[in-house]
Amino acid sequence: MKILVIDDDRKITALLNRWLTFEGYMVEIADSGEEGLALAAEVKPDLIILDVLMPGLNGWEVCRQLRAGSDVPILMLTARDEVSDRVKGLDLGADDYLVKPFALEELLARIRSLLRRQKTVEAAKQPVLSYADLKLDTGSREAERFGQVIPLTTKEYELLLLFMENPRQVLTRDLIMERVWGYDYSGESNVLEVYIGALRQKLEQFGGERLIHTVRGVGYVLK
Repeated sequence: MKILVIDDDRKITALLNRWLTFEGYMVEIADSGEEGLALAAEVKPDLIILDVLMPGLNGWEVCRQLRAGSDVPILMLTARDEVSDRVKGLDLGADDYLVKPFALEELLARIRSLLRRQKTVEAAKQPVLSYADLKLDTGSREAERFGQVIPLTTKEYELLLLFMENPRQVLTRDLIMERVWGYDYSGESNVLEVYIGALRQKLEQFGGERLIHTVRGVGYVLK
């Protein structure tokens, strides 16, 4: 997942770059509104973190221009806690609003929420995901390979959906556990390995190459 941070505060952007990279996101940084618009068009981010108070083109104007041609989720940051400012940002098309200073945990939670919401919208636009000879129908929640339908349990579907939405990207074990089981999961420590094994067995029952690969010491990848 690619996140574009548009903020003229170098300390904030350095901190966000370090935090978000550690969490597994790919990060692009722009220190002005003009540069942010150019980068947004170039890299096509999955989410934009946008500061309001910047010299030159401020965050409100950047948000307005972004919304003219894109539905990318926008999380606005500001040091101002006025209700009128929040309303203005939301009216211009921002999806969420966070006041500085903010806690890392809250920022990450809001990012996850916006990305989940966007995936739901994208799934509605594209109900069938495809990779190689594998298809996943998000309507019926069934996989298909070599013309054979593969019924999935709820967790198998959520697990495969995560891989299909992030092909060729190495997903860490912690990231998968968080996205599929949630932070508060306290069950068996090998639950992921069990589900990966079951999912592989279902996907490979009609032949074909293995698609879900183990990256030793890191996690798994669909390739």
